[in-house]
Amino acid sequence: MHMPPNMFKQALAQRRTQFGLFMGLANPISAEILATCGYDFLLIDAEHGLNDTRSVQAQLQAMAPHPVQCLVRPASHDPALIKQLLGTGVQTLLVPMVDTAEQARAVVASMHYPPKGIRGVGTGLERGSRWNAISDYFTQVSDNLCLIVQIESRTALENLDDIAAVEGVDAVFIGPSDLAASLGHLGQISHPEVKAAIADALARISASGKVAGIFCADATQAASFQDSGASFLAMGADTGLLRSAAIKLLDSLPPRSGGGAVSAGY
Repeated sequence: MHMPPNMFKQALAQRRTQFGLFMGLANPISAEILATCGYDFLLIDAEHGLNDTRSVQAQLQAMAPHPVQCLVRPASHDPALIKQLLGTGVQTLLVPMVDTAEQARAVVASMHYPPKGIRGVGTGLERGSRWNAISDYFTQVSDNLCLIVQIESRTALENLDDIAAVEGVDAVFIGPSDLAASLGHLGQISHPEVKAAIADALARISASGKVAGIFCADATQAASFQDSGASFLAMGADTGLLRSAAIKLLDSLPPRSGGGAVSAGY
């Protein structure tokens, strides 16, 4: 048995545009539904979404028959957590709140076996190696791991060039909401200072030779982010899509009989 190739990482290397979604519902059924929709990648969020290693593995298994690539955002930089997630079969991690090159190097070390890193060996218990069914796992695993570090603070912007230069970092992802908060504009991702910082960061990432990505909940902004250098874009989340579709349907219905209309916004 051979290791599944990391097609997301290959597409990054080729600078192919990829569109994806965050997933926070922590449900293999909704994950499988989205896996049939044609997105390039789906990102299981274990930072803000209520996902743990069990729900991550269940969703990976549900999506496995489909060509979509599966990414995971862990809750922290904890090496033990990263080890467990890689053990479930995750090949690409989007690690949040990376502020310094030192932090980036520590995450790289957590992802790889010695001598490159510090990851512990326990393949007989892990889905990532298919419980040792992948006979050449150790010779393939490193090349198929992909690390995206997330930049979302003023400190990270100041250290961006050094972070992007870290060996083992494949891509850098901009988190507009936390970045806006760090710049003093909480909830204002369209503030001119935030927009300028994002455009500058995307250009600097691309100039470094690393691949740039960003969260983009407004589809009309996608083209401008691409023009600024973004190659992969997360276009919202399953939770937001569910709420938006439910409200849109309710608002399209005729008025209720026997009383006034009820606002979908509550």
